[in-house]
Amino acid sequence: MNLELTDEQVALRDTVRRYLSEKASVTTHVRPMLDDPMGTTREVWAGLAALGATGVLVPQEYGGSAMTMVEAGVVAEELGAALHPGPWLSSAVAATRALTRLVTPEDGALLLTGIADGSTVATVGPLTGPRPTAEGRVVRGDVAALPDAAVAGVVLVLAEDGRGTGLFAIDATSAGVSVTERTHVDQTRKLFDATFDDVPAQRLASPSADDIGGLVDDVLIAYAADALGAATAVMNLAVDYAKVRRQFDQPIGSFQAVQHLCVDMYETVELARSGVLHALWAADAAPPERHLAAVRAKAFAGQLATVADTAIQVFGGIGYTWEHDAHLYLKRLLGWSAFLGGSDKYLQEVGRQLAMAVSS
Repeated sequence: MNLELTDEQVALRDTVRRYLSEKASVTTHVRPMLDDPMGTTREVWAGLAALGATGVLVPQEYGGSAMTMVEAGVVAEELGAALHPGPWLSSAVAATRALTRLVTPEDGALLLTGIADGSTVATVGPLTGPRPTAEGRVVRGDVAALPDAAVAGVVLVLAEDGRGTGLFAIDATSAGVSVTERTHVDQTRKLFDATFDDVPAQRLASPSADDIGGLVDDVLIAYAADALGAATAVMNLAVDYAKVRRQFDQPIGSFQAVQHLCVDMYETVELARSGVLHALWAADAAPPERHLAAVRAKAFAGQLATVADTAIQVFGGIGYTWEHDAHLYLKRLLGWSAFLGGSDKYLQEVGRQLAMAVSS
């Protein structure tokens, strides 16, 4: 496992960072999208596709870059740092990994090609919890908290039928599909409650529980990388502020109390970084380690939210205002803490794994 980025990964990071800064900054893109259920514009999404960001995990024969989760993590971290509200995690990671992990090449080719060139946006659900039912070529039932359903052209639904669990592709514009935006803490994440009323669907695969578990691991790991980017960005904003904000004729960063706050943020971010990097590497290079790495990243998710909370303390009164971006980072990280359930069950699993390792 290499803890340092390669030259190619650095170039990818810098390219995505520059694009987001110039074309999709918090001021010019994120804030205008806070109340927009789409989460992105055609121009911004087309720009990400032109960079190759939407096809980072898509095989080359379908127009993608055939990179690994490590490279996807590089992109995710930059998107998290920029608070990007678009459907990249849903389409470029969750849907792509579902298609490449669970579906035969001939059945997934058209969708993968569309995801890579940006012409198709897809989302996947439900990753956990109750599933809709399928009968023949139709799906019926509800999916709660489905990401990016308003902008997705295709919904990949895990549903139960007489053959067990199936992965079905549904045209999101079909009659019988209805979505209602779900209010939650993070306005930069677009969640919807979807209802499928005997909607035509194509059965793509019959995934096993292990297959689905691997997909959930991948999604957790990618979301963790996004959260790491958000935490790093708000920490850097706070540290920079501590260098220039003056009280008693000196920078507040010279006060020991503020220094301790900054050190606490740095320690939390760097500990999380090592865990996220290991999980990204394990996702492709060491599948036996993947699940525990993903669970660990999620188990300690709440720690990253404390980074934004601490940053607001450094900012003082200005950090509590709507005009300051600190609250957007806090909400992004609180949303990650709640994603696919709170940390308790993941902490319990980490504990079980540790106990088994000690007793074996």
